Amino acid sequence: MPAHPGPHRRERSVTEPTGSVPGDGLPDAPDSAVEEATSPDSLPTPPTTLVLVRHGVTAHTTGRRFSGGLGGDNPPLSEEGRAQVAEVAAWLRELSDSVDVVVASPVRRTRETADIIAAELGLDVVEEPGFAEMEFGAWDGLTFAEVAENDKAAMDAWFADMSAAPPGGESFVAVRERVLEALERVLGEHAGRTVVVTSHVTPIKTLVAHAVAAPLESLFRLELAPAAVSVIAFHTDPTTGERHPSLRFFNALAPGRRTLRDTGRW
Repeated sequence: MPAHPGPHRRERSVTEPTGSVPGDGLPDAPDSAVEEATSPDSLPTPPTTLVLVRHGVTAHTTGRRFSGGLGGDNPPLSEEGRAQVAEVAAWLRELSDSVDVVVASPVRRTRETADIIAAELGLDVVEEPGFAEMEFGAWDGLTFAEVAENDKAAMDAWFADMSAAPPGGESFVAVRERVLEALERVLGEHAGRTVVVTSHVTPIKTLVAHAVAAPLESLFRLELAPAAVSVIAFHTDPTTGERHPSLRFFNALAPGRRTLRDTGRW
């Protein structure tokens, strides 16, 4: 889906991925991302680490159209999108020894993203419907401008209330519920390991907000580029079983993609 242009986005802030701007004084992105996903930890039990990859671009992405889950148009990756994902796959290649599996949203663009990465890492792909994109119902395939012109009241309600849904679609609250349920399944099945997850804007930003204990409304203030990588580690208290998430990386781009050119482009 395109970035939300609601009231909070009039003054646009750009969240720059760590480490891909020459001369910024930060480590190079490829080393940093891999190190964050594989870094040792001092706690008694190793964390479960999720390497979250947004799918590459599709025709809907470049057209700034609502693009939801299986209930919508379900476009494939474009040629550019496949090239973006191939760069990510090559970047993540050295994780193959520590990654259990690639978990994919079953939506076409994320499954294609997962297949490209899994082939590079020599891993299997498991589908997790809970990580699918929000269903946009009647808005799927339309631009924000088209929806604002034809269904402005519903769009205003959607931005004002996280429990409001597009006609025939899902609310942000409903998406958060299923995303966190999927998270628990993945953490339970791959405890102490690293998992690559291919997903979408809304689920990934929902996981990031959860990790930093931010309100759901913070999704409107986060930028996530196509084929960007984010890393969250989940530590489990061996006594209580309580999970403690830690955001280690957000919106990182593979080498060769300039930060300011790509971030916010879509």
